[in-house]
Amino acid sequence: MNFSGKYQVQTQENYEAFMKAVGMPDDIIQKGKDVKGVSEIVQNGKHFKFTITAGSKVIQNEFTLGEECEMEFMTGEKIKAVVQLEGDNKLVTTFKGIKSVTEFSGDTVTSTMTKGDIVFKRVSKRI
Repeated sequence: MNFSGKYQVQTQENYEAFMKAVGMPDDIIQKGKDVKGVSEIVQNGKHFKFTITAGSKVIQNEFTLGEECEMEFMTGEKIKAVVQLEGDNKLVTTFKGIKSVTEFSGDTVTSTMTKGDIVFKRVSKRI
């Protein structure tokens, strides 16, 4: 399955609770809670480039499946992670006590990030 495309956030659940749990300042949480960010994914075999634009903030991350990489987290912090492909439609990684799962189904992408008992869910559609 090729994941390349542009996707815009349609809905999100538990944004504020999750952002507080990962240490995001309240003023940034308030600015970002209603932003309908856009993610652009470019896939070349096992190599991925994600560009996430939310308001004026742009985060770019690149990784190759199964290899350790350095990525920028939404807090601006640099983290090391290994992204794995589960089945043929899920990208999964764990870092700093957070499990991230990005599942592709047709033109819909469902992303969940779980820290403790807080699950942040974001659903995006291809644009």
